[in-house]
Amino acid sequence: MKILVINGPNLNFLGIRDKAIYGAQDYEYLCNMIKKAAEERKCEVECFQSNHEGAIIDRIQQAYFDGTAGIVINPGAYTHYSYAIHDALESVTTMPKCEIHISDITAREDFRKISVTAPACDKQIYGHGLDGYIMAMDFVIEAAGASL
Repeated sequence: MKILVINGPNLNFLGIRDKAIYGAQDYEYLCNMIKKAAEERKCEVECFQSNHEGAIIDRIQQAYFDGTAGIVINPGAYTHYSYAIHDALESVTTMPKCEIHISDITAREDFRKISVTAPACDKQIYGHGLDGYIMAMDFVIEAAGASL
């Protein structure tokens, strides 16, 4: 089973950007943590990060054709205004999708409380730090397995 983990803008700056909110671990640490969890669950995972909306849309669309069983996505700031990413997620109906946020977006600035991408996903997880990615992977693996 292949899981795609997509990270949007500024997530490559984990460990650099606002450590009080996002933690001290860097992006490489996150990817290694995800890959280790995938190995333990006997599935394949790809971590993809881009600061560009179009590249994220292209990767979501590619997932439809490349055997991806499910998507975990942290759209970053695109969460709050990218209807284009919403539409791309909504169009890949053959796989479960889970939106993840490291911080508790409901306890932050008002604009962060709104997600235009979550309605195109099957679940949203937030406020669990990097562990939320593992929770999201587990959801997607279970949901994809149930649909096979």
